[in-house]
Amino acid sequence: MLRTDLSTRPFYNERAVTLALGVVALLVLVCTVLNVTALVALSGRQSTVAAEADEAERTARDLRQKAATARRSVDQARLAAIAAAAHEANALIDRRVFSWTELFNRFEATLPAGVRIAAVRPSVDPDGRLIMTIAVVARSVADVDAFIEALEGTHAFGDVLAREERFNDAGLLEATLRGFYHSERGSARAEPAGPEARP
Repeated sequence: MLRTDLSTRPFYNERAVTLALGVVALLVLVCTVLNVTALVALSGRQSTVAAEADEAERTARDLRQKAATARRSVDQARLAAIAAAAHEANALIDRRVFSWTELFNRFEATLPAGVRIAAVRPSVDPDGRLIMTIAVVARSVADVDAFIEALEGTHAFGDVLAREERFNDAGLLEATLRGFYHSERGSARAEPAGPEARP
């Protein structure tokens, strides 16, 4: 049987080629429509975001202007008076919280026989810690050291040091002790220029 193609033109399946080209054209058309739709949506969204950004910038500018106006309208003298009144109110509260009875009970429990307290002055350091300055008169340096150790032994006092020491005309040692004090009644604070107690 002879299998040679004797026709002058080879046979092409034109219908299959046309169908394939149609499918490709349809895919290209669908992709184009999708891209155009996405582009339009993104353009609209970009316009919305740009409008919102402009509105936010205008709002921020208005708020900055209002804040500057408010700062200019504040009466500095009145503000200073309010701050002073608040400071005075805090000082009154602090004095109420601070317990002199508790402090002198601690002194009574720790004071050696050879030491006498001449003055006590509470103050506050910049960190808000209560500092106790105690002026004492003692017979010897050993008596002052014993008093310091007894105070720190209560754990209500910390870092107590003798700042000044001198012997008076009577031969007694006058010393100024200074250290941190932690009241049992919480974070007790005293006015820096507060009262000085003299037993």
